[in-house]
Amino acid sequence: MNQSFDNIIIRKGTSCVKHDMMNRDFGTNDLLPMWVADMDLPTPSFIVDAIKERCNHHVFGYTYGGKQYFNAIVDWLDKRYNITAQKHELHYIPGIVAGIAFALQAFTQVGDKVIITTPVYPPFIHLPLNGKRTLVTSKLYIDNGKFNIDFADLEEKIKGCKMMILSNPHNPGGTIWSKEELEKIANLCKANNCILISDEIHADLVLEQGQRNISFSTVSETAKDISITFVAPSKTFNIPGLASSVAYIPNDELRNTFFNYIDGYELANGNVFAYIGAQAAFSPQGEDWLENKLKPYLRNNLQYMADFLQENMPKVKFIMPQASFLVWLDFSDYNLPHSQVKDLLINNAKVALNDGTDFGGDDYKCCFRLNVGCPKETLKQALQAICNAFEK
Repeated sequence: MNQSFDNIIIRKGTSCVKHDMMNRDFGTNDLLPMWVADMDLPTPSFIVDAIKERCNHHVFGYTYGGKQYFNAIVDWLDKRYNITAQKHELHYIPGIVAGIAFALQAFTQVGDKVIITTPVYPPFIHLPLNGKRTLVTSKLYIDNGKFNIDFADLEEKIKGCKMMILSNPHNPGGTIWSKEELEKIANLCKANNCILISDEIHADLVLEQGQRNISFSTVSETAKDISITFVAPSKTFNIPGLASSVAYIPNDELRNTFFNYIDGYELANGNVFAYIGAQAAFSPQGEDWLENKLKPYLRNNLQYMADFLQENMPKVKFIMPQASFLVWLDFSDYNLPHSQVKDLLINNAKVALNDGTDFGGDDYKCCFRLNVGCPKETLKQALQAICNAFEK
């Protein structure tokens, strides 16, 4: 298969959420899908080849993550994040959202307080509420072109919380938290006997050359002792359909509680392709593809978007992500009600974006999330359609 990112791949009719479930969220299937956070770019050929090779065996019995699978994860974490993980500290999980749900069940009870910062990936909001936990929110603020943590607010609101769920890097803003910020969070959690869940699914997608995301567990012994880290190849290599993620827990007590919970209820038995796909992704080939093929393409798309908006839609405020292919857009300077902005996007531009209110409620009216992980021509078409709808 031609691996050019410029090729437009038809995904309709493949049980694709982004395309085939659009009607559920937007009331129509006739939109350019720029919403769900997977990429309309081909999964790298070496992952496809590894899956094909395994298919040639013709038997798909019960399976487990073997030595090569865990070695690939250990090497990846060591090389990219200075995490010296041992095999017994790692566990396959069938997705990070599932992992957060398992952690909520394993470590908290109905009514317990769980704190998040908003805006944030919607499952961070839904999972505690669905589990009848008490959700506490601390609002981020925008300064110097990125989201920032209001530590005075966080320090007050974290009191009595049993768990904090952190998006690291931040989704939807793409902010990379600094070592100092992560240390402050760790100290606040420690002081309040609060477990920290670090969702690091976008960590490999840091876009500035030479820069790496800081894994929460590495900033201090305190952080290492009170945290559960979730990582995955799914966003980076466009394989979320393989449902392959990893929990890393260095603290013995937290690890035993969590692993006993998911193993006791048999919640985390992976399928054969989840292991094969992750093993291929977390390889030297994976790093080469990521650094020399994917990231340059995403940087180019983001720069095109920034130039287009600044030239043609200066009223749209946006946050240039430090990590990920997701962009936070703010249309509030058009002085239109949220419902009208949404209507223009859906019915005039015919473009599907994620609604900002899903990331934290009415504080984020007139904000939307754009996915630029697509062929450049698709991005051009979407931006021009949005421009035509707002700049008549």
